Amino acid sequence: MAEKKTAAKAAEKQTKPMEPSRVKVRYETEIVPYLMKKFGYKSVMQVPKIDKIVINTGLGDIKDNQKSMQIVENELKLITGQKPIYRKATKSVANFKVREGMNIGLKVTLRGRRMYDFYDKLVSIALPRVRDFRGVSATAFDGRGNYALGLKEQLIFPEISYDQVEKIRGMDVVIVTTAQTDEEARELLRALGMPFKK
Repeated sequence: MAEKKTAAKAAEKQTKPMEPSRVKVRYETEIVPYLMKKFGYKSVMQVPKIDKIVINTGLGDIKDNQKSMQIVENELKLITGQKPIYRKATKSVANFKVREGMNIGLKVTLRGRRMYDFYDKLVSIALPRVRDFRGVSATAFDGRGNYALGLKEQLIFPEISYDQVEKIRGMDVVIVTTAQTDEEARELLRALGMPFKK
């Protein structure tokens, strides 16, 4: 009988639609009309949006230590809610003791719901926890509407417990947008709450 109840509960959970991300709702209701007015777009399809978020972290100093690599992988998985993939060296570099095919980094590509949730957490929880935070650079765009942000430590994310951290490591966060210019991308991210420096 108890098994039937748990099965029914599980089925109920699956059929219940997930509440949309608050960032996505805000984008559709407030930001799309604002950007259409500001840049004079004729169609909603022209309005820039976030396409994906890519998070990278290097494993240079622990590339020979399987246990440490596993810890970093688990931390990234906790932060993003998705299993990271290993990036391998494409060529050997003797000075860095790197052989071709070695694991030298971890990467996560977020899209859809997870992307919006991560962006929300980054802007509203993680960045304000940075010590002496005065905003992020408003010039770190690549000329094609994509924004890169470097984080010095993983401790700014609420999922990471200070006691379990083996070593403080940084990561790169790249926000890929469909914007044609940096100005449009900057306006999109500013409207989505990115705390740019004044």
